[in-house]
Amino acid sequence: MLFEVLGKNGFVPTQAIRDYAEKKLSKVVSFFGPDVVKEVRVVCKVYKDHHKVEVNVLSNRTHLRAEVMDFDMYAAIDKVNDKLIAQMRRHKDKLKRHLEKEGIKQVYSKEFDAEELEKDILAAQLVKNKKISLMPLSSEEAIAEMELSGHDFYVYIDSKTQKTNVVYRREDGDYAIIETTNI
Repeated sequence: MLFEVLGKNGFVPTQAIRDYAEKKLSKVVSFFGPDVVKEVRVVCKVYKDHHKVEVNVLSNRTHLRAEVMDFDMYAAIDKVNDKLIAQMRRHKDKLKRHLEKEGIKQVYSKEFDAEELEKDILAAQLVKNKKISLMPLSSEEAIAEMELSGHDFYVYIDSKTQKTNVVYRREDGDYAIIETTNI
């Protein structure tokens, strides 16, 4: 498994930050099992008024990503860890409910326990208000942008109709579009 801590915007992570991030994120890695996780990449950015930590966990079947902003780098690492643990819990519950197939249970190690995760999440539930700029795109371009962003949906303006649409990935892996109309 590759574990790397990178700095951006002129920030060079100290050994203490590297060790702290590896220690904190080892719990997320243990949920998958040591042989399943291929890479953990932590990117630490420093801005004038805050710090930002982005984490990508790449495994054989799942890609987890989380980012958090805080005034303190260590607090941001704690919060991003909590966010990843919450994602793991939701993902595991979803697999249990909807994808009861042979082999799914082997993705996770036996150490995973949803009740234990709830105890580990100390931070309050995060609420985010995000503003986006809508661009005129075709549905194929919107799907490509969605895939690049790593999200399950993408909001855009249809280049033909000039109306706001949402393209999303369905549970079966296909894509669908929600088209808006005026009332």
